[in-house]
Amino acid sequence: MSRQERIEQKLTAALAPVFLAVENESKNHNVPAGSETHFKVLVVSPTFEGLGTLDRHRKVHTALADELRSGLHALTLRALTPAQFEAEGAEGFQSPPCLGGSKHDKK
Repeated sequence: MSRQERIEQKLTAALAPVFLAVENESKNHNVPAGSETHFKVLVVSPTFEGLGTLDRHRKVHTALADELRSGLHALTLRALTPAQFEAEGAEGFQSPPCLGGSKHDKK
């Protein structure tokens, strides 16, 4: 099973999302071809109701603790309630540009 599939499985089990999008963005970074180290996740779940951003991210990080300890290097995360997703959608949700390794603009 790929890391992406494990992330999807773990977030589904922990958060019962109404919408989940997991994208492997490793190809945009200075890592070997085929790597699964950098991901962008949009998760929409009623379990986020009444929680601030930090507590939502903690829930996601708790669900992905094993992945974070075993090679998941970067996670761009947006965690929304269903009402927020309905109002905002995923408009403008992008990962920051890679500045690591050979892609860093050295001065």
